[in-house]
Amino acid sequence: MTLPVRIAPSILSADFARLGEEVRAISAAGADWIHVDVMDGHFVPNITIGPAVVKALRPHSDLPFDVHLMISPVDLYLEAFAEAGADILTVHPESGPHLHRTIQRIKALGKKAGVSLNPASPVELVAEVLGDIDLILVMSVNPGFGGQSFITSQLKKIERLRRMIDDSGRQIHLEVDGGVDAGNAATVIAAGADVLVAGTASFKGGAAQYAANIAALKGH
Repeated sequence: MTLPVRIAPSILSADFARLGEEVRAISAAGADWIHVDVMDGHFVPNITIGPAVVKALRPHSDLPFDVHLMISPVDLYLEAFAEAGADILTVHPESGPHLHRTIQRIKALGKKAGVSLNPASPVELVAEVLGDIDLILVMSVNPGFGGQSFITSQLKKIERLRRMIDDSGRQIHLEVDGGVDAGNAATVIAAGADVLVAGTASFKGGAAQYAANIAALKGH
């Protein structure tokens, strides 16, 4: 059962000097979730933000905060991000030794749990935890930086995961992040995605353009 399409603008592409205003503007423009990319300069080659920024942004939007933890070891920081206001915590199988334990910890903190697959990470990495997770995030670029081009080989992975989710009978979001724009959004949705993360495509043109950007991603 495919869920309604949601757009989760990535604040990685927002104006960092005006993050609170940017989150308010993109929320008002019709975003469904706020996607927060957390990078540690170790698991991925970039450093972005920590729990303090998530906490500071929390009063600026009532939308779900979709926090993608590209950090290792990840377990040490789950509680801090949960307390800061994350609604969904997404981790990579490679970011800790015991994925099932990490997912159980996220659930114990009262949050939704996601698992993210890098371009070279096989779908089998989520097969044994399908009964425990709320979201699968397919990285359609190598994580670390915004503005990269969509890796088309990931469409087959999205299709395979869509079948796995449907066969499980569970309502699990299938999210795609990396190079998603108005030109390929329909193809990504057709492959089975129901959540599109878009940074550059959401935030281009300034606040007056945000609503049109989101509508274009949804195909309106």
